[in-house]
Amino acid sequence: MKLDILAIGAHPDDVEMSCGATLAKEIAAGKKVGILDLTRGELGTRGSADIRSMEAAKAADILGVSVRENLGLDDGFFVNDRLSQLAIIRILRKYKPEVVLCNAVDDRHIDHGKGSKLTSDACFLSGLRRIETELEGEKQQAWRPKHVYHYIQWKELEPDFVVDVSGFMDKKLEAVFAYESQFYDEGSIEPETPISSKNTQESLRYRNRNLGRLIGTEYGEGYTVERYVAVRSLDDLI
Repeated sequence: MKLDILAIGAHPDDVEMSCGATLAKEIAAGKKVGILDLTRGELGTRGSADIRSMEAAKAADILGVSVRENLGLDDGFFVNDRLSQLAIIRILRKYKPEVVLCNAVDDRHIDHGKGSKLTSDACFLSGLRRIETELEGEKQQAWRPKHVYHYIQWKELEPDFVVDVSGFMDKKLEAVFAYESQFYDEGSIEPETPISSKNTQESLRYRNRNLGRLIGTEYGEGYTVERYVAVRSLDDLI
């Protein structure tokens, strides 16, 4: 299966929280979209890796993604090395996405910055034909995504561009809150975390509303880039 977009996150729920509305919009437009989680989130304070896996499957179903995979790298301890890069390269060559969305370049959680650089490096290396990989006994062909964009997470990084996601915010929040173990629950007896607060639950909407305000729409999701953003004409701008 060839994908148009592959969204990659260090943990299950990274993608939904950060670019879920963008994915929902692209899927509604007929694009084939996949999600790749680098880890199972096994170091998470709340819930468990098994619970997160079930929640991730539910969230993927809500968004309508074509495929979701998990590399099973070590939560908190994965590194940007050859083995990790090759694991991502196999996925890139398997699905041949035109666009990759990945973790924030800088963030509160150390895995986010690490995941950002690891994914970016793997996207470049995946285009080198002398790096040989196999999948299910078949030699893979080199493939490099045309675009790599970094979504914004905990920190309020300044975006290089903002996607108008008006009309898709409710779908995003439905997918995010499929992770019931991670977010605000008045009756939960598990330890509090930065994202389990009621403030964070509410901020998911108002942060995207504020980005929408700044671009003249109802909601927006922001991204940073590795090269200049190019448009075909002034008509591409809103």
